[in-house]
Amino acid sequence: MKTTKTPLPKAGEVTREWHLLDASSDSFGRIAADAAKFLIGKHRPDYTSHLDVGDFVVIVNAEKLVATGTKMTDKQYYRHSKHPGGIRSRTLEEELDRDATEVFRTAVKGMLPKNRLQKGRLDRLKIYTGSEHPHAGQLS
Repeated sequence: MKTTKTPLPKAGEVTREWHLLDASSDSFGRIAADAAKFLIGKHRPDYTSHLDVGDFVVIVNAEKLVATGTKMTDKQYYRHSKHPGGIRSRTLEEELDRDATEVFRTAVKGMLPKNRLQKGRLDRLKIYTGSEHPHAGQLS
């Protein structure tokens, strides 16, 4: 009995598509989860966990983020200076005022697998605060 192997895509053979996600249309977590799914490539039939077959993702209107419940005041973002008593925190509302793109980048990064492919996947994530973006040619 002859067995056939499943063909695996090579690094140069992967054709990457572009996906546009509007942050004002859906909830914060759903947009981040969809972006992570497209970056990993789980929506593709040739998905393989050890190869980077994901697509490009463009998120627009990041400042119009929709958070359900009391997340705007209750959700905290922490950072530490590595010195005693050096912990600092900001609410989601304060973080949005400071840098709305970093809120999405942090959320998507937390949903990606922690391995060598993570940096390359995050490089394909493009986030913009307004509805204008320079990737109109790729999205056609």
